Amino acid sequence: MRTHDIIVDCLTFPISTGQEETRRDAIETIEAIAELKRRHPAVQTTLGVSNVSFGLKPAARAVLNSVFLAECIRAGLDSAIVHAARIVPIARIPDEQRQAALDLIYDRRREGYDPLARLLELFEGVDSEALKESRAAELAALPLWDRLKRRIIDGERVGLEADLDTALAQRPALEIVNDVLLDGMKTVGELFGSGQMQLPFVLTSAEVMKTSVAYLEPHMERTAEMGKGKIVLATVKGDVHDIGKNLVDIILSNNGYDVVNIGIKQPISSIVAAAEENDADVIGMSGLLVKSTVVMRDNLAELTSRGLATRWPVLLGGAALTRAYVEQDLASLFEGEVRYARDAFEGLRLMDAAMAVKRGEPGARLPERRTRRVRTTGATGPDKDLEGDPTARSDIRADGPVPEAPFLGTQVIKGIPLAEYAAYLDERALFMGQWGLKPSRGRGGASYEDLVETEGRPRLRMWLERIQTEGLLEAAVVYGYFPCVSSGNELIVLGRDSTGELERFTFPRQRRDRRLCLADFFKPEGSGQTDVVAFQLATMGSRISEATAELFAKNAYRDYLELHGLSVQLAEALAEYWHTRIRRELGIGGADPEDLAGFFRVGYQGARYSFGYPACPDLADRAKVARLLEPSRIGVELSEEMQLHPEQSTDAIVVHHPEAKYFSV
Repeated sequence: MRTHDIIVDCLTFPISTGQEETRRDAIETIEAIAELKRRHPAVQTTLGVSNVSFGLKPAARAVLNSVFLAECIRAGLDSAIVHAARIVPIARIPDEQRQAALDLIYDRRREGYDPLARLLELFEGVDSEALKESRAAELAALPLWDRLKRRIIDGERVGLEADLDTALAQRPALEIVNDVLLDGMKTVGELFGSGQMQLPFVLTSAEVMKTSVAYLEPHMERTAEMGKGKIVLATVKGDVHDIGKNLVDIILSNNGYDVVNIGIKQPISSIVAAAEENDADVIGMSGLLVKSTVVMRDNLAELTSRGLATRWPVLLGGAALTRAYVEQDLASLFEGEVRYARDAFEGLRLMDAAMAVKRGEPGARLPERRTRRVRTTGATGPDKDLEGDPTARSDIRADGPVPEAPFLGTQVIKGIPLAEYAAYLDERALFMGQWGLKPSRGRGGASYEDLVETEGRPRLRMWLERIQTEGLLEAAVVYGYFPCVSSGNELIVLGRDSTGELERFTFPRQRRDRRLCLADFFKPEGSGQTDVVAFQLATMGSRISEATAELFAKNAYRDYLELHGLSVQLAEALAEYWHTRIRRELGIGGADPEDLAGFFRVGYQGARYSFGYPACPDLADRAKVARLLEPSRIGVELSEEMQLHPEQSTDAIVVHHPEAKYFSV
């Protein structure tokens, strides 16, 4: 196992009981995290935070959890399990409460002073509802301009219009936007960048900003100088993923920039045309697929060949990109300025810098490109693993039994109830990966556990009920079983009578280690036996995509992020559920794990491989699967760029072999 794949739960225990033996438990946890990261920097750490405050009143727990989490993060904690609604930003915790929490965490007792007793005293008679009322009163007591800024930071709409009316009586609308509201969004960006604010709360702030600007807009006199700058955003040709690009749109447009978002699958000719037509200052390109990184390279080459490289700075972002690839490899091929934006707020900082350069501000420049770190290794001579027949079979057993398929050919299943597959939803992938509920790095920020309990699961329950009530899901699967044999690196799919070749798949083989190849998991041609392979394709249908598009158009940013992310993960849940059914139909489901975590660890016989990933990276193979399964019967189409539509669809080859696990090539 690779060191960076190890996650250590550092544990903690309540320090709120008053028992002498538990007084130092928080200190021990913090020191353990620091020592573990000192000895093994690559090992990941996690922690269930709320245990530290067990037994206290909810209001006191929120403060102690928040301060403790901040101290653990300072010690090197990588991730945490927290309840978002029970975490308070450190900046919003009164100094007296924060100090008492710190004294309790570090056991700073002295004669006449016990921090536990002091914390209990501070929260005597205080409940969560009283805290909300106190915060509302605190907001109302702020001066108008501070109050408006705070509304943006906290995403607080109640009373917003009244405050804006009062503001309009004192200052011009454009001045309110530029000097007050944008200052609030700047603070939001700083809090997000420092890890003190999670993405859902950023989007709530953006919604309040959008509402404020829309309310003030009728009072603004449009001038050519109003915008801070203009950017054309596009998902590159062949890529249908737009969630990352749309998040950039949200952040930039709510920080004063004009955004021309031209959508998905855009060729460079359309991007250039949009930039010229809209007199853009910057071009931004996005893409999730590995293939998109090549498209971006070709796009930059096209800009250079057309003499347009120096006309627009180019910002690139996407899951498959790395900073080194963009700022070293691509930059060396591009005559203009190109930078990598890791997230929407880095895109905002780069946009600010690009516009400062364009305006000729003294000292303005784009951030320096970062150089690649080169790992040095000693000379090892020729790599023996690379020698020999590139199609030579690995040591995978070829003498195992072949399960009997329940049928040969394909079947279509429509109208699959949500209740059947919702249990296979990967909450961690949803909450942290899709919804951005990540533990705060700053003092007093929310732990993952707290975010899940206060934000994640309540919102998930709401969405599951809503998508059922509104009929947003059209869950369907087409799957089938086919006779097959292997030949070297190839899998040959046969007709029902085990004769006649229907399709032939060629898979890559590892160049070292066990030299694995997907074809090895099937009986070789000439063995006298025919094997069986399953293919499946699952979809959530088109209505959910239409619903997410409507939310984005209505500036319901958080709802858009959440529904899109949930629909993607539900497609994965349906695929996992159907894989379970295939194992059961093949008679190999007896080894299935009892808990969901076991499924996510692939703790069962066989494996499900999706196209585009290391073991079967060629997306062109999707055309072969489409010919076998005919997914148009469930409303799924394959584009020329080998992308499934609707986006919330996923396909896979299902392997029954006991040794089949995920591997890299």
